[in-house]
Amino acid sequence: MKRGKKYVEAAKAIDRATLYDTADAVALVKKSAVAKFDETIEAHIRTGCDGRHADQQIRGAVVLPHGTGKKVRVLVFAKGAKADEATAAGAEFVGGEELIPKIQNENWFEFDVVVATPDMMGVVGRLGRVLGPKGLMPNPKAGTVTMDVAKAVADIKAGKIEYRLDKTNIIHVPIGKASFTEEQLADNFQTLMNAINKAKPNTLKGQYLRSVTLTSTMGPGVKLNVAKLAN
Repeated sequence: MKRGKKYVEAAKAIDRATLYDTADAVALVKKSAVAKFDETIEAHIRTGCDGRHADQQIRGAVVLPHGTGKKVRVLVFAKGAKADEATAAGAEFVGGEELIPKIQNENWFEFDVVVATPDMMGVVGRLGRVLGPKGLMPNPKAGTVTMDVAKAVADIKAGKIEYRLDKTNIIHVPIGKASFTEEQLADNFQTLMNAINKAKPNTLKGQYLRSVTLTSTMGPGVKLNVAKLAN
């Protein structure tokens, strides 16, 4: 794959053989984000888990202290008073059964997170085939199946992100934007790592954190010293 001039220049500042501590990694990633738009800074965490085993699945959510820098559009499946609460909390879309054909037939996906009250999961379940592959299915572990829809919406708007293992046992999550300060990015990253460390499955044998890399949307990856991140 041919890399652009800016990427090649940015990559020169990063020693691929070095495992950096958080502060240095954040500084390098910020410096290498040279695209014309405000790049997203992401963490890619390779684990020693085997997600095929239910007891080694990792899934949860954490509120980043400085948010993600992205405007998140929330869809809430609720009715009655709960629907009113969701609207008051700032959810962009609130509804029930009537949204099913819109999503299924019209391919409507103008939302980033889906929240549902438990009594609406029968309705939402019918969308499993379309929401599941996009990672949009509400889940109690992520706090997106709840009666407290107002808190769920407020947390998501404040910078709550969901983390989960992909098929290759890696967790990919945004931790902010290139325009954030180094302190904000480091804070967000530390908050994420604390949550990931707490989520370590008890049944896991061997090394939990295999590698942790920070990268910007268009920039090269910077590897971190996992020994300093495990606790």
